[in-house]
Amino acid sequence: MKTILLASLALSSALAVVPAAQADEKAMEAAGRQLFAHHCTACHSLDSSENAFGPSLFGVVDRPAASVPRFAYSKAMQASGITWTEDNLRKWITDNEALVPGTRMRHVAIADPAERDYLISFLHTLR
Repeated sequence: MKTILLASLALSSALAVVPAAQADEKAMEAAGRQLFAHHCTACHSLDSSENAFGPSLFGVVDRPAASVPRFAYSKAMQASGITWTEDNLRKWITDNEALVPGTRMRHVAIADPAERDYLISFLHTLR
């Protein structure tokens, strides 16, 4: 009986973590959406068929750099050979010129690692 009770408690505890994790993820995405609105919307569209001053960021996670149709990328970006993995997005958001010297994009670097995580969490939703 004790074993069944312990197993039941363990299962209940594990199930309680799932909604909390989902809530945390939704909060990160919401914070990322706000950061995107503050830092990115002046130049980037979220519409997959529309570029702005910068390329659309719809589907950016795991996309090869300089691959959005109908956008004139810098020679540096075209030659970069990078893919927008989470690691490369973090590097870009921190210091884009260090990741791709000669890029034309200018932005205010996001120094806070948590804010970078929030922004990337939001970018993951754009599919």
